[in-house]
Amino acid sequence: MWIDTHCHLDASEFSADRDAVVTRAQDAGVGQIVLPAVDVSNFDTVRRMAHEHGYSYALGIHPLAVGGADDGDLDRLREALDRHRADPRLVAVGEIGLDRFVADLDFERLERFCVAQLQLAREFGLPVILHSRRAVDELAKQLRRIDVPGGIAHAFNGSRQQADVFLERGCKLGFGGAMTFDRALRIRALARELPLDAIVLETDAPDIPPHWLYRTAEERAAGQTARNEPAELPRIAQTLAELRGISLAALEEAVEANSHSALPRLP
Repeated sequence: MWIDTHCHLDASEFSADRDAVVTRAQDAGVGQIVLPAVDVSNFDTVRRMAHEHGYSYALGIHPLAVGGADDGDLDRLREALDRHRADPRLVAVGEIGLDRFVADLDFERLERFCVAQLQLAREFGLPVILHSRRAVDELAKQLRRIDVPGGIAHAFNGSRQQADVFLERGCKLGFGGAMTFDRALRIRALARELPLDAIVLETDAPDIPPHWLYRTAEERAAGQTARNEPAELPRIAQTLAELRGISLAALEEAVEANSHSALPRLP
C-alpha cells in the first residue's frame, strides 16, 4: 500500500472534484493519506475529511499562517489536541516549523510559535510534521532543545549533514515531486544515498507537482494548471526506485514501514 504522508486535500484547488481525487488515489493504490492542518480554521475540516475517507490528520499552525494567527490560537491548538487525543486518526502535530523563504515574515514570532508547538507535541506524545524552507539549521536547533517523539521533515531539501541531524532526532525525511526533476541534484543525491529506512513519500498536493505536471509561467498565464494530487504518488515512487536501483515493490514495502515508524498511529 502506498501512503501519502502529506496532502492538503482540503485545499480549494480540490473543491470542484475532491471525491474524484480520492477515487483516483485509491485506484492508484494510495491507501492512506495524512492531511495536515495549517491553521485553526481548518482543524475541523481536516479531521472531518480524514474520518470521511478513512485517512489520517495532523493539527498545527503552519509558519506561513502565523502572521494571521493570534497568541490565543496556540491555546486553541492545545484544546483541540486534548479534545481529540483519543481519536486514532490524529497522528501528529503539524504542519509546523520555520520559514526564511518569505522575506517579510517575523522570524522571532515564527520561532515562538514553533517552539510552543514542539512543546505541545512532547506534552501529548505525538510526532511532528515539520516545514522548513531555508531554516533547516534553526529548526534542527529547536529539535535538539525539545525532545519530540520523532515525525517527518516534510519536503526535505537540506544537506546530508543536516539530514543526519533530523534522523538522529527520530525523524524520517519526506520526498515528493521535486525529486523527479533532473536538475534537483541535491534532492536526488539524498534520495539515492540516504538509508532506505530514512525515507517516506509525499505529494504535498496540490503543491510541488512532479516534472510531468510542471507548467511554465507562460503556460500558467495561458490558463494551464499544474495541480498535484495523491494519485501521482506511485509514479513519483518509481523515480525513487530507479534512483536507488531497487524494485517498486521493494520500495513500497519499505516506505510503508517507514511511514508507520514515523507516525505510529497510522491505521
